[in-house]
Amino acid sequence: MNILLVGGGGREHSIAKSLSKSPLTKKLVVAPGNPGIETIAECYPIAADDIAGQCKLARDIKADFVFIGPEIPLVLGLKDELLKLGISAFGPSKNAAQLEGSKTFSRNFCDRHNIPQPQFEYCTDIETAKKQIEILSGYCVVKADGLAAGKGVVVCDTVDQAIIAATDMLEKNKFGNAGRSILVEERINGIEASVFVVSDGNNAVLIGTAQDHKRAYDNDQGPNTGGMGAISPAPALDQKLNKKIFNDIITPTINGMKLEGYPYEGILYAGVMITDKGPKVIEFNCRFGDPETQVILPRLDTDLVSIVQKTIKKNLKDMTIDFIPQSAITVVIASKGYPGEFKKGVLLPSLKNFKDKTEISVFHSGTSKDKNGNLVSNGGRVLSITSIGANTKDCRQKAYKVVEAINWEKGFYRKDIGKL
Repeated sequence: MNILLVGGGGREHSIAKSLSKSPLTKKLVVAPGNPGIETIAECYPIAADDIAGQCKLARDIKADFVFIGPEIPLVLGLKDELLKLGISAFGPSKNAAQLEGSKTFSRNFCDRHNIPQPQFEYCTDIETAKKQIEILSGYCVVKADGLAAGKGVVVCDTVDQAIIAATDMLEKNKFGNAGRSILVEERINGIEASVFVVSDGNNAVLIGTAQDHKRAYDNDQGPNTGGMGAISPAPALDQKLNKKIFNDIITPTINGMKLEGYPYEGILYAGVMITDKGPKVIEFNCRFGDPETQVILPRLDTDLVSIVQKTIKKNLKDMTIDFIPQSAITVVIASKGYPGEFKKGVLLPSLKNFKDKTEISVFHSGTSKDKNGNLVSNGGRVLSITSIGANTKDCRQKAYKVVEAINWEKGFYRKDIGKL
């Protein structure tokens, strides 16, 4: 099969690796890709959000299907445009992708279908936001309504913190259009877990669980990021909890989207909080997470291309997705300053000694090459170091050994990923 993968981050590097291993893959093209991906696939410098460019490339390579990695092209309707050309695509439609593209849509949808979630207030002006912040005594979560690259969420302890966060979004334009409206939410407590399913619009099958580490610094300190590391399977989940999450959250979501005329196809991520009143939805994503993909796919024991094919053909009903018994962990090496201001084009150490082995993978999240062909940083999160091991302790030892050996002085990483 000829496959086009859209995207160029650590998530897409992990997806590309899985797709390239499939016996069903004849040709793998990735756009825009990155220096890590180009060692296993053909890369074309077409931006992920260049809808016309991606459609033309899919047609030019006679793609049997397009795997859409990031959220932005999904929210912009890339799948819809590909279908108009008669090209199959893996991912939700523009309407279905609203589950991630608009937090207000997502919250109202959960209300309509009795899906457990925190209480929330929609705000378009600072006075409304301040009233809700006062009601919650500042112990709340302030969220930009739209897409903000995983950074549009501020977890607050005090009234002052929350008002600053709301002001930054509503009046100081910190996240542009994404923050023109915000949600002020009840801050719920418990243990977080990420649940990933694949859906054909009618049925959903578990494709992995993970625990993500969002805060920038050790011990969950500092600002929220797109994710500084992850572990799979999620330590907080067991078979009983997974079943409850499916019954209370996943199944009502798939059924609700179908009922409302937006059948959900592709990957659905549910970020859940395991509270003393049961699991509640923190957020939905309309694609694989980053860096969760880097720990979910290495554990996948079922061919990814086969899963995609069955999804596109709406034939997931009787499919079983298997996983290897080992655990996986990934540690992100980020540019100093992330998630705030940071420099791009910073020279990276040679990675020649860290070529993929059976139990270690170095995924490129934000890298490029300078005019001399040297590997340099090109984003906030630069590399994801993933290891597979018998247990979490084993994974940690392997991953951190490689992170320390890379020894990038211009970067930083959390030292407590997966620490129990």
